Amino acid sequence: MAEAIGQAHARAWTVCLGLTPTAATWMRDDINSLEELTGHPVRSAYRLPGERSPWPKADVMAFAPITANSLNAWALGLTPSWVVGSLVEAIGTAVPVVAMPCVNESLAGHPQVDRSVAVLREAGVSVLYGEGGWVPNASGQGRPDAYPWGLVLDEVDRVNGGGRRPGHQ
Repeated sequence: MAEAIGQAHARAWTVCLGLTPTAATWMRDDINSLEELTGHPVRSAYRLPGERSPWPKADVMAFAPITANSLNAWALGLTPSWVVGSLVEAIGTAVPVVAMPCVNESLAGHPQVDRSVAVLREAGVSVLYGEGGWVPNASGQGRPDAYPWGLVLDEVDRVNGGGRRPGHQ
């Protein structure tokens, strides 16, 4: 994650990091260093009513890596976590979004995954899945260090027209 943030900074982007509650638990030992790296609080929960966002408004959002659970919830318009809820809102407010799942072949074999990808693409989300994006790996063969962050970053540049400074989730 830190390497991807560094690559985004090299593109002169302002980076804000949002995590699902599960990801926040997995990364709990890294949260402080990620906040220092981004210069913004790492968020994983909804704000209280009336509380101001600690982040600048995003020109573009990226959701990566996205699990099958979050992908399917998002496509169905469900908001089980703040991150997914913010992406549901992004579609409604026309903020461009890039997403790249990280699912294995077993999860990808469920028909809802393809349906969710189709729904999100129909809604204008750039989903990097299949040829030219994430290709599911065999179960138990994941290599987090090999996640193709460059594909996500290049696509954010493309959908943002290469000009403004995107936000990143």
